[in-house]
Amino acid sequence: MPQTSVLPPPTHAAPTPDREPIELGSAGGYTIRQAADMTGLSEHTLRYYERARLLGSVRRERSSRHRRYSTDDIARLRTLACLRAAGMPLDRMRRYVELATRGASAAPQQRALLTEQRGVLQERLQELQSHLRYLDDKIAYWEAVGARDTERAGEILQRITRHLQTTSTE
Repeated sequence: MPQTSVLPPPTHAAPTPDREPIELGSAGGYTIRQAADMTGLSEHTLRYYERARLLGSVRRERSSRHRRYSTDDIARLRTLACLRAAGMPLDRMRRYVELATRGASAAPQQRALLTEQRGVLQERLQELQSHLRYLDDKIAYWEAVGARDTERAGEILQRITRHLQTTSTE
């Protein structure tokens, strides 16, 4: 009787409450399609991560040579997907994977690596929040224009102009 995966969906992907549990194949392990579905990564990306030494050697079936991903492989792929979604470059992802094999002795380096990436992501978040404020102001501007409220439209336009001046000089 095949085993059923109890792994949760990746945290970076949209929840899919209608998704059926993925069953292990007869040879054990997950096919590349199942691994892609479980991690939100494309099959091409899974192959690339293996070639780029981010994943390690994936077990293959003897007869067909098809890849079979273990639950540990899936867990690592989910971690890699999260790091990539956080904007971590591949060389730093590789460093993260290398350090992870050293366990507690590499904890300070792992913390530094992740803290630095958190700072990069925090900067990006601030940029996105600034862009969101700009769009909100543009929406409010066009609402005021549509309502023929020239006074309000003028105030908003001044705010937009200040926003553009401060973001173009940073």
